[in-house]
Amino acid sequence: MKNILLLFSIALALLATGVAAPNVVLVMADDQGWGETGYYNHPVLKTPNLDAMAANGLRFDRFYAGGPVCSPTRATVLTGRSHDRTGVFDHGFALRDQEKTLSKALQQAGYATGHFGKWHLNGLRGPGVPILADDSHGPGPFGFETWVSVTNFFDLNPVMSRQGKFEEFKGDSSEIIVDEALRFITKQAKSKKPFFAVIWYGTPHSPWMALDADKEPFKNLSPKARDHYGELVAMDRSIGTLRKGLRELAIEKNTLVWFTSDNGGLPGFKPSTTGGLRDFKGSMYEGGLRVPAIIEWPGGVSAPRATAYPAGAMDIFPTIAQLARLPASTMLQPQDGLSLVPLMAGEIGPRKKPIPFRSRGRSAVIDNDYKILSFPKNSNGKKPARVELYNLSRDVSESNNLIESEPETTKKMKKLLRSSVKSIESSVEGHDYPEGKVKSTQPPRIFWTDVDAYKPYFNQWRKRPEYKSRLK
Repeated sequence: MKNILLLFSIALALLATGVAAPNVVLVMADDQGWGETGYYNHPVLKTPNLDAMAANGLRFDRFYAGGPVCSPTRATVLTGRSHDRTGVFDHGFALRDQEKTLSKALQQAGYATGHFGKWHLNGLRGPGVPILADDSHGPGPFGFETWVSVTNFFDLNPVMSRQGKFEEFKGDSSEIIVDEALRFITKQAKSKKPFFAVIWYGTPHSPWMALDADKEPFKNLSPKARDHYGELVAMDRSIGTLRKGLRELAIEKNTLVWFTSDNGGLPGFKPSTTGGLRDFKGSMYEGGLRVPAIIEWPGGVSAPRATAYPAGAMDIFPTIAQLARLPASTMLQPQDGLSLVPLMAGEIGPRKKPIPFRSRGRSAVIDNDYKILSFPKNSNGKKPARVELYNLSRDVSESNNLIESEPETTKKMKKLLRSSVKSIESSVEGHDYPEGKVKSTQPPRIFWTDVDAYKPYFNQWRKRPEYKSRLK
């Protein structure tokens, strides 16, 4: 009965939008900071295609990654759950196959599903290598019937896996995977089949390797900054290619394109990558968690605007589930996200569900304007545990700790934090699964150099710049 009522409410909501369930394209940068867009007035980087996308859609000024590093956010996108719940505690951990994923749900609902680019949910660390055909935790087992993918970050002239077959490509990695995605999209458009395409870039993750022409605008910067920003130029150009391809296929009105990044920006670059936010990738402060995000969907977002509504990667699954009319049973509970479909029509007031984070023993909760952070004791016991509270509407740089000056808010936020930690710890133990525990078949978190199946390739890969240091 509950599922019937939910489906009825979803149908009413979709009728209110006046559009059919859309095709979906999820696009995610790798290490692009919140400040690294033209529309946020970056001092040297121009992103005309992202700017055009923002001007034609819903731009989020407060959008959060699933966690402060890469694999965790990928797990959150696919499950709608805070990453520690899924077993992806840090970069390089494998997603538990007991999790329910958006890709599997859409595949079962009749969508064609494709993954292109970085995966990093199969337990393998090190620079990206082609995913093995029999990888138990590759894109295929999680619901992607078509995939051209690598285990981790990748750069110029990558070697990738086309559903287990290794192929060498020439050119910028962002443009390569968009071209592959468009081939997949074109095939589905011609057959009138709805599609779900995931494009996960390797840009602008290190090692930074950009085409000479893309580095030219940054000749006054440091060598690594030239390559870093040059990679983003190529990525932005590929987004233009994607948008143009959808228009040429005449499917742009009913295709939702959701762009974001997997974590905050990188330190050590001038100009800064985080637009004045505190700290960088790996941190629980805004610079490590807040990322650029845009939804472009002409058929569903008819009045382009920017929103300050706090949202995040965990909202992607619930939002797409409502639009695609997926039953509630396709999402494993508890869900940390909520559907943003109402927000597409206009502002909806305060967020009704706090946004939780847990990473490396640290915890945080965002409840509209307020954010509470909990840091554990230092491993050697020299630094005591501490809790910090900030009002992000007044203090975006998180410089004024309110833990003593606002006792009532502190009490409320500590209660939310304790509840969040308790719930996530229950999930970590596997209590969300029908078995009530975590299977013992989870792949280990290891470097791919320890996998026998890759060893025959070592000699030919030693010459590749991205593998040199790993294969020494």
